[in-house]
Amino acid sequence: MHRKIIILLLFVTFYNNAQVGINTVSPDASAMLDIQSTTHGILVPRVTSAQRDAIANPANGLMVFNTDTDELQYNSNTPAVPIWLAFLTSPTTSSSFGDSLKYSNTDTTTDINTVSPIQLPIFGTMEWNDNGSLYTVSGNEITIADTGRYEIVANVSLMSSASRVAPELRITINGVEVGAYASSGYIRDSNNHNESSLHLREVLEITSGDIIAINVVRSANSGSATMRSVGSSNFFILKLN
Repeated sequence: MHRKIIILLLFVTFYNNAQVGINTVSPDASAMLDIQSTTHGILVPRVTSAQRDAIANPANGLMVFNTDTDELQYNSNTPAVPIWLAFLTSPTTSSSFGDSLKYSNTDTTTDINTVSPIQLPIFGTMEWNDNGSLYTVSGNEITIADTGRYEIVANVSLMSSASRVAPELRITINGVEVGAYASSGYIRDSNNHNESSLHLREVLEITSGDIIAINVVRSANSGSATMRSVGSSNFFILKLN
């Protein structure tokens, strides 16, 4: 009798620590449970919303099929405060980390030392666009299709024939200025000191559908300034996550 109990305990211990295969004697090494079939599927518990909500302390990750909403759902939160989410049936993103876009300027005549902010005419020549579904350029704006964190870089070469000018840059999201400023101080047209540059680099949280532009405005002194030459200024954006 004692021998049978010992054998039974040894079997239970082995079973509790072993992988389980159904319709296979060689379950995949990465799976605790490996079910193989070409003619059948897996049927999870089918419950109404009320029955689902009556489950006591549902584990994080617990899965049910909600017959009220015809959705496969899982608890995305704690057992004490469950939050039931449906499994998505379509991709949440059309982009990949590392997708980038770069443009350079063709405009060399627009005055960018104006008393009121204007959008920098930086989108002249497209150097590359890794994902046309993610980045859409129209005029002086770029629309971002996917939510995420993005690195944005703007490099602007300046030239002026005025005595003193001082334009500055700032990124806008949906028309609202955000992040750091790029300021030149002032450019003085004396002894060939009529050239300068502005450099702006930011990492921002972007929401799907947001419209990005670069505002430029006079910070001091009147007079006109332009981008120095074709291709001397550029805009770059990179999806980080």
